[in-house]
Amino acid sequence: MSLVSIDIKEEKLLEKGKEFGKSGQYKEILGLAKFSIDPNQEINKKITDIKNLATNSDGMVEFSADVHIMLPVDMNKSNKKIIYDVNNRGNKVMLSQFNSASRGIMVAGVAPEDDIGNGFLMEEGYTLVWLGWSNDAPPIDGKLRLYSPEISKNGHPILGKIYSQFQTLKDVNQIMLSDRMHVPFPAYNTNDQEAILSYKKYPDDDPVEIPRDKWRFAWDDGNEVLDNPNFIYMDEGFKAGIMYQISYKAYGAKATGLGLAATRDLISYLKYSEDKNNPTSSDIDYAYAFGVSQSGRFLRQFIYLDFNYDSLDREVFDGIIPHVAGGMRGEFNQRFGQASKDLPSVIAQLFPSSSLPTEDIDLGKKEGLMDKLTKRKSNAKIFFVNTGAEYWRGDASLIHTTSDGKNDLESHSNTRVYHLSSCMHGPGVWPPTDTQDVDGMKGQNLLNSIDYTPLMRALLVNLDNWVSKNINPPQNEHPKISDGTAVNPNSLREKYSKIPMSFPEHFSFPRKMNFGNDESVIDKLPPEQGEFYGSLVSDVDDDGNEIAGIKHPDVAIPLATSTPWNLRHEDVGAPYQIIGLTGGPRGSTVPFKKNKTEDSEDARLSISERYSSKKEYLKLISDYSQELIKKGHLLEYDLPNILERSESRWDYFTK
Repeated sequence: MSLVSIDIKEEKLLEKGKEFGKSGQYKEILGLAKFSIDPNQEINKKITDIKNLATNSDGMVEFSADVHIMLPVDMNKSNKKIIYDVNNRGNKVMLSQFNSASRGIMVAGVAPEDDIGNGFLMEEGYTLVWLGWSNDAPPIDGKLRLYSPEISKNGHPILGKIYSQFQTLKDVNQIMLSDRMHVPFPAYNTNDQEAILSYKKYPDDDPVEIPRDKWRFAWDDGNEVLDNPNFIYMDEGFKAGIMYQISYKAYGAKATGLGLAATRDLISYLKYSEDKNNPTSSDIDYAYAFGVSQSGRFLRQFIYLDFNYDSLDREVFDGIIPHVAGGMRGEFNQRFGQASKDLPSVIAQLFPSSSLPTEDIDLGKKEGLMDKLTKRKSNAKIFFVNTGAEYWRGDASLIHTTSDGKNDLESHSNTRVYHLSSCMHGPGVWPPTDTQDVDGMKGQNLLNSIDYTPLMRALLVNLDNWVSKNINPPQNEHPKISDGTAVNPNSLREKYSKIPMSFPEHFSFPRKMNFGNDESVIDKLPPEQGEFYGSLVSDVDDDGNEIAGIKHPDVAIPLATSTPWNLRHEDVGAPYQIIGLTGGPRGSTVPFKKNKTEDSEDARLSISERYSSKKEYLKLISDYSQELIKKGHLLEYDLPNILERSESRWDYFTK
């Protein structure tokens, strides 16, 4: 393995020495993991540009990455299992998903010590691990970063083309050439006449090119507009909500694939190494990987390329959960890969999306996401988990249908496919609001308020039991063509017309995009637009709530319509468009009227027509929750939380 050492910068007790049940006290370690990787070793040859990185006197490529570990002080009290959280743009995520911690408190070493959530992962005895895997994470204290050498040939930086897309929340004259203040690839020449800027109204439109003399690589410093390779500037301005694309020649590429190798080798070290400096003392039986959104797409790439074995052919992760990643991968092993870009701007490889081999939309290739794992006879277990947001984005259904969306597919025997019904990209916001605090994105409806973290805890336990105890998890739960629950989104227009909310005027289907013959070294930019993939969503009931998938009690016993999509508010531009991926797709909460006489235009039953009292409502919630527990979709641990939250929802929606 390539991990040389973990240089510890700080070690301290978690939450001032608090006892977490039988697991006892936890400590956290912050440091720097140092790697020395052999570019000639077979398992490393899949790293794009590994041969174009500088080596030391021993012929090894050296690099490092931030590392953060939380583990029991007494490893004899641990459950001997690692959960590796693929950080999202430098931020920790699993504490919000499994511990119900504040989603704003995700930065290593910066979060207040008293906000790690409910302590579920600690009480269960897991060792929690994070590692910097992305070169372009912003240089902000607490953000986990990868530090790798620059790609060069004959001592000179490699030049190449970049493709990005931007969508602002307000009218602006200049845009930074990166996502959310991440490290951009600067333009090689600010006077590059081959650079192309275009725009489109919807993701699946053909782009309209903007004349080169209408914009420039520049920045307005408040006094004058100056050439700047990190920004684009336009006198006429960039309009809120419009999607702008740019392709240009850049320099400064680093090997993005080193993040995949670092992940592999850190976990292998913690799991197997008997080095006296190993923080876990190799007292680990199983390791699980978890990634949300961008990080889930990273795990899909990890699976596709099969980085899941080390130099001694030992399995790295025994279980993997790519969460809300849909059917995509990303720029994670690509020259000039921009790992942190948001999805509208990513070169997001769609094919293959399904675990088992299927034909691509142009019928020229047959492949499956897990082909390499299958060939190696890996026994790793994988849960592909999504919400309706990734279906309405257009790609999640490709996990379990043919590329044309006409037929269901079987799933790999080592996988499960789960859909969290009527939920949005992230756990719901409570109390309901129409605006995201993180970036100011505003919806036409209140944002989706379903907190699905209890379902996530059950999923983790199910995966753990499948791996460690050979207990089969619940069967797949997702929309299907065969039972009529997977439908064309446009077919739902009539059902939503009976609900006081606007329906999208257009649904964007994913398209085949031709970037060239080699997805690791892109050479065709802008890409050629090709055929449309088939894309389906869950059918909905008369309330507009999704029928397929695992239903949270708040969806099964509803007080509102909960959708995985929401339209942009006119204040942030493009009110005709579904909120995309600026901070994640946002869903809607449209409350039922309190009684029948309130709104004659709302065809949905009122709350008073559904439930005779708060007591009856809570009884129905409790009974349904008990059913979920029996099915394995909810833990007894969460029953009090569900009832408390449901009581709060009743009071809010009936006041």
